[in-house]
Amino acid sequence: MHIPDGIVPIAVVMGGYAVSGGVLHYSLRQINKLEDPQAAIPKASLLTAAFFVASWIHIPVPPTSVHLVLNGLLGVVLGYYAFPAIVIGLLFQAIMFQHGGLTTLGLNAAIMGLPALLAYQIFQLRHHIGQPNNDRLTALFGFLGGMLGQGFAVLLFYGILVITIPADIDATTEQTAITLLSLAHLPVMLLEGTLTAMLVLFLKRVKPELLGGIGEPIRVG
Repeated sequence: MHIPDGIVPIAVVMGGYAVSGGVLHYSLRQINKLEDPQAAIPKASLLTAAFFVASWIHIPVPPTSVHLVLNGLLGVVLGYYAFPAIVIGLLFQAIMFQHGGLTTLGLNAAIMGLPALLAYQIFQLRHHIGQPNNDRLTALFGFLGGMLGQGFAVLLFYGILVITIPADIDATTEQTAITLLSLAHLPVMLLEGTLTAMLVLFLKRVKPELLGGIGEPIRVG
């Protein structure tokens, strides 16, 4: 689900960097408002590595194959740390494995990072239900965050590629290929939702502070 170099127009590439730069600045400001901004760096580093390695795990979904993304999981567990973590992970994926590209780094960061922040907000909704310590609610919102984090990333990926199909190629064939590739992520969305639900339940039981506190939302101001 990485957009490589040379696929989209330069205006879209620059727009991607503009959006990602703004969101990265916002995320870092929110992080700096925490009582101890450095406390979650080890956790963020660990999950950045997991995000980086996830691109190796390919799942065959005929007629193609897809790989884990874990952006929703990062959003659920890391909150605002997720966006810089995704930027760093994508940078190393582009340099070391040619997944995506350097010119499209900002665009790919927006595609995966914005849904990660949305996944964080979805997971925090459990506090508004009135029973944030409930295991079922924790698992449910963890599942929704993990699943929808990737789901919205797929929608952004699909929309950008379809809108920017060059005029000199067969648009129908290209759109069909993009649609099939996007639909192939449906089972992965369910898998990532399940993995996220399992992880948040585990963390809730053994180290709940890694979720930003089970009893109250993460404070950012």
